[in-house]
This record gives sequence, C-alpha cells and structure tokens, in this order.
Amino acid sequence: MFEHNSLCQLLQIRYPIIQGGMVWVSGWKLASAVSNAGGLGVIGAGSMTPDLLMEHIQQCKLATRLPFGVNIPLIYKYSEEFVNICVQQKVPVVITSAGNPKTYTEILKREGIKVIHVVSSTLFAQKAEQAGVDAVVAEGFEAGGHNGREETTTMVLVPSVVRAISIPVVAAGGIATGCQMLAALVLGAAGVQIGTRFIVAKESSAHENFKKLVVEGKEGDTLLCLKKIVPTRLFKNQLFNRIAQKENEGATSEELKLLIGEYKPRLGMFEGDVENGMIEVGQNISLINKTQTAQEIVDELIDEFQKVSKNLTNLK
Repeated sequence: MFEHNSLCQLLQIRYPIIQGGMVWVSGWKLASAVSNAGGLGVIGAGSMTPDLLMEHIQQCKLATRLPFGVNIPLIYKYSEEFVNICVQQKVPVVITSAGNPKTYTEILKREGIKVIHVVSSTLFAQKAEQAGVDAVVAEGFEAGGHNGREETTTMVLVPSVVRAISIPVVAAGGIATGCQMLAALVLGAAGVQIGTRFIVAKESSAHENFKKLVVEGKEGDTLLCLKKIVPTRLFKNQLFNRIAQKENEGATSEELKLLIGEYKPRLGMFEGDVENGMIEVGQNISLINKTQTAQEIVDELIDEFQKVSKNLTNLK
C-alpha cells in the first residue's frame, strides 16, 4: 500500500508512522514493538543518561532487526554524547528537536544516519532543509509537551510547510486515528508522528496512573502554559493549577523554573504522581479510550486508514 511513499522509502519502514520519542515513556520496549509492527519506533533520549541510552539502543537491537530511531533534544546537556553514541552504535535514524539542526546533521549524515528535525513553523522547516536534514516533523500546537510559540495548528502548519520545502514532511500534533492519518496525507504530508496514543501502549514505560489518566481524559483537559520558559502542553492537574496561578500573578521565568523543578516530569509520567508531577500530553486524549499493544495500535491505525480511504473513493 505504501511501497512508493517517500517516508517509507527513506526510512525503510512498512507504514509511514513514526512513534514520538517521549521522555519517560519511549524506551527500547516500545520502540522495538512499534518497529516490529511496521512503523518507526523511537527511543526518547531526553530523560536518559548516556549510559542508559546506550543500554536502550543495545536492547532495541536485540528486540528488532528493523530500523528504529533516537530522539535527541539538542538543548539537553548530553546531546553531544548522545550523538556520539548514535554514531558508534550505527542507529539508523536520529530525530533532533529543540535546537539548531545545523549542529550535528552533517556529522550524522556522514555516518549514513538519516536525520529528521522537529519544527513548529514554516521558517524553521526551511532552515532545517537548508541544514541538510532528510525530512522534517511539522508539529502543531495540539501536541503534548514542548510547543511552538506561534501556536499554529497542525491543520494549518502541515500544508504551509509542504508548500515551502521539497523534502518529506511528517505531520504531528493531535494525531491519534487512522482517519487523521489519512487527512495528514491529503494535506501533503508523507507520514505522521504519533506520541500520545503510544503512551497507553502496554510496552511503554509510562506509569499505569499516567496511562489511566490518558484513557479517561476528555476534551479541554490540557492547556498550553509556561510560555515565559518553553510553551508546554500539560494536563490540568494540581501542579498545572499552581503554575497557572503563578503565571496570573506575573511570576518570572526563574520563579516558574523553581516551581516545576528538575524532576517534575519524572514524578508525573514515570513515578505516577499525576497530581503533583508534570503530565505532558496532547489534546487527542479525548480520542483514546483503551490500552493496547503497540501492534494493536498500528493495526487499528492502518485498518481505519484503509476503510476511510475506500469510503472517500466511493464518493467519486
């Protein structure tokens, strides 16, 4: 079905589905399961030490013979070490984010590694193409976690980026279903990146309390905040309420950093304190109502994609 899809050809995957490299969620078990299911599984390095990333890469290699990737936030203190590890371990794909794509793209590509950069605007997409990346992820503000300051939606961002660059564009932000995947391809994307839906995968390392929160989530349960630091979409829990109160009182960026602390994301997403920890999650939680294996998630996405495609064909 996707034999001639540019993203599938670039990454050597069966389906144009990339699993988001989420901190505290996307370890080797999830990445290998998604790759084995036909997508591109991604290890989220942003919550790891170099030694831990090395372990996850090696375990992933044992669990799958198919391509997988590593997501490296370029602002992270270990980013250079992570790049060196990916080169040493010959990781097939590196997805960079939160930084200048020029920094490591040439080094990675010289080693035969495919490089994808996450962007939140058309301007950043053009700069990423100029830096030599193989593809970009155009992430709308519906996405969980760190977001663009422009607050551009996926529906607007994706076609804008597609018009502006010539390399493959991957749509991201709020995508959780096969019909949304089809819509993204109609907008000109070569594929989709899906994060929040894979939080509830049985192979993800998200705490069970976090998974339960996603399954029970509804419209309006998330909101963009922390714009004085890095705009971030969070679930509205007790910590979120304290952040919102501080922001309304005019708190400085330093005061906000002190409030959230270094380990708040771990506390919520990995340790399960879903009231006092940061819960980075997308708007699409209202579309997710059950836990599944990664294989079941991918199968359901493709089944719905095919059914909706057939229905559209019948409209001719």
